[in-house]
Amino acid sequence: MSVNIKPLADRVLIKPLPAETKTASGIIIPDNAQEKPQKGTVVAVGNGTKDHDMTVTINDTVLYGKYAGTELKHEGVDYLIMHESDILAIL
Repeated sequence: MSVNIKPLADRVLIKPLPAETKTASGIIIPDNAQEKPQKGTVVAVGNGTKDHDMTVTINDTVLYGKYAGTELKHEGVDYLIMHESDILAIL
């Protein structure tokens, strides 16, 4: 997936994975009860700063905090843009 948004400095553009719609036992979760996803795929990475080289790369699946980043919609697709430090882990 290619997107024409280029994050600056140590920022990362993430496409959140879809929210879980079913529990492990098969119960369907209604839209208003679904948790905000905390996993996503990195689609663009900034160049870093002079003090910080970037660790994540495009197509990494990452785990981030529930309230991390800023939501934005580009060409009908939802994304999050956040500092790399807001990413908790690479999965």
